[in-house]
Amino acid sequence: MIVPIPINIAVEDSLTESLTLKILRSASYAPKTIYNRGGYGYLKRNINGFNNAAKGIPFLVGTDLDQYECPPVLIEDWLRSPKHPNLLIRVAVREAEAWVLADRDSFAQFLGIRAVLIPSDVEALPNPKETLITLARKSKRRNLRDDLCPRAGSTSRIGPNYNGQLARFVGEMWNPDAAKLNSDSLKRTIDRLATFRPTWSN
Repeated sequence: MIVPIPINIAVEDSLTESLTLKILRSASYAPKTIYNRGGYGYLKRNINGFNNAAKGIPFLVGTDLDQYECPPVLIEDWLRSPKHPNLLIRVAVREAEAWVLADRDSFAQFLGIRAVLIPSDVEALPNPKETLITLARKSKRRNLRDDLCPRAGSTSRIGPNYNGQLARFVGEMWNPDAAKLNSDSLKRTIDRLATFRPTWSN
């Protein structure tokens, strides 16, 4: 019998939380406390605390690469002490939306569009969120257009139920094994979680 690995989660937004939980629950983990205070700034300010707390329970920190050159550069900039083996920092290139788009067939089905409209090299997209919203505008499903896309005159980058609709998609349709074929950062995350074994303090 496989005993699930307990793990705390710290993420920068609701979409990363949905994706992370889907991956963990399909990989024999038992998520415990979830830290989601909104934005990478919270993660960066608290990363050293998470690193210290990882001595007692594994921590998975999920964030976007955004404008950093590569994940190692981000990690070096954030951490001020050696990384504990129980701290897993996983970085979506360049945003969590790229992991959503990477399951091209499922997301196309969700929107009701042709899969060929979704770029195959999602990690080369400079702004995956913008690409996702552009694709959502092509959907014939008005509720999805209204929920995912910003309303006319709004200063928001996303629609009023953006997170809710994407959480539904991730929970019901998103297939990590299919998505990892189009996203190296997602594949590395799944592979790392498959081989990770905690180091327990005596």
